Amino acid sequence: MAKAPTVEDVARAANVSRQTVSNVLNSPGIVRPATRERVELAIAELGYRPHAAARRLRTRRSSTIGVRLDPYLGGISGVVLDRFVHALTERASERGMRILLYAAHSPAEEIERMGDLVDGGEIDAIVLTGTSREDTRTSWLQERDVPFVSFGRPWRDDDTGEPAHPWVDVDGAAGTRAATQHLLDRAGSRIAFLGWPEGSGTGGDRASGWAEAMLHAGASGPRWAVEESLGLARDVAGAELAADPAVDGIVCVSDALAIGAHLAATALGRPELPVVGFDNTPAAEALGISSVEQLPEQVAAGVLDLLMGATGNVVVRQGLDVETAYVLVEPRLVVR
Repeated sequence: MAKAPTVEDVARAANVSRQTVSNVLNSPGIVRPATRERVELAIAELGYRPHAAARRLRTRRSSTIGVRLDPYLGGISGVVLDRFVHALTERASERGMRILLYAAHSPAEEIERMGDLVDGGEIDAIVLTGTSREDTRTSWLQERDVPFVSFGRPWRDDDTGEPAHPWVDVDGAAGTRAATQHLLDRAGSRIAFLGWPEGSGTGGDRASGWAEAMLHAGASGPRWAVEESLGLARDVAGAELAADPAVDGIVCVSDALAIGAHLAATALGRPELPVVGFDNTPAAEALGISSVEQLPEQVAAGVLDLLMGATGNVVVRQGLDVETAYVLVEPRLVVR
């Protein structure tokens, strides 16, 4: 078995001292960028992994990132967050970090739980999910100076030009633009959008992609709204399709709504009506429904890059530089 690379091996490869390698691993902010990049490259090329337990004792860091475990609500689309947490755990482990899952049923309860973990020195950073425009969790973390990244943008007026905090999100508008263009090319010019009621940042983002694609094509189609429910989607889509049989296809804000729309079309004798969902869940795949894949594995990678740098293995406090404060992952359309 080949000998595992050591700090000395990294120092030799990067042409620096052992202390410089240690600084890059434990206090990267004090190392000149060019030197840090050279050491990080040597670490990556050699596959060096420091001993996690020793590093925790030496640096007094927990080497742990906290993530809330969302309450189980059933349904179809929850699989995306499950995949995200699995991917985050795997990729954090590759960097010598651990993921600590905690439960909370409200923002206030989550803040209390985060306070216990931070005060107890159990975590170095937090990953938030389920962001909103007036998110009390983000303001609490900023006031306490706790490093964090959110899966979901802040939903402010300009999240890219003036990010309120580090974030990673899926470009929902890009996904629905691709889905709409696919149906325009394949099915016809009258494409409907089945989305959530007004007030959802994510829902509004996805609806905007459909609207942009339709405007660009000079086409028109109805926009329907319903809560996240397969049954309600089936009822609403059924009534709308019966009243407007000229609809050529439907782009949906989620797979649950897409399945409901597909069932409604089938009941009306139009099983061939093309429907596109969002999330690419196993249920959509089983029914042969096209869907937008969120790529939660890429989201997890982006979260760790913002917290630790591209190759780092400790949490680094980073500023809100516009070019490095967020990652927008472009999803892909899976056609069936």
